[in-house]
Amino acid sequence: MRALILGQLGPSSSFCQYIDTRLPAGFPSPAADYEELTLSIDDLVDLRTPHVYLARVDGPSMTGAGIYDGDVLVINRALEPRSGDVVVAYVDGGMTVKRLDITPTGVWLQPEHPDYRAIGVTESLHIWGVATHNLHRLCSR
Repeated sequence: MRALILGQLGPSSSFCQYIDTRLPAGFPSPAADYEELTLSIDDLVDLRTPHVYLARVDGPSMTGAGIYDGDVLVINRALEPRSGDVVVAYVDGGMTVKRLDITPTGVWLQPEHPDYRAIGVTESLHIWGVATHNLHRLCSR
């Protein structure tokens, strides 16, 4: 799976309507109260900071993590990568999106799809950033 870096997002003054309640994913609650507020998407995913970028995913190797071909990831370059994080890494001359796995026997870039193999990391690994959010389209319209 490759990542195409789209670039930084500039500050926006756009706000969306926000319903201040949690939506049940189990049984619906007819008695749920809510209050409409406004919410800045910039603030929600921390897009105002200079070290946050957007990247479009190319390929299916992370579908097990809910990351699909064409999704847009929010990448934070200031976060220290930890084992278990989904990262954008520069390895063997190209960018890739994988889960970072640091073990006593080595460092691995793990795919989340059974048709792909883990990449054993040599000294040529550079973690470009840590994925913090996935902007995933749910509707084809």
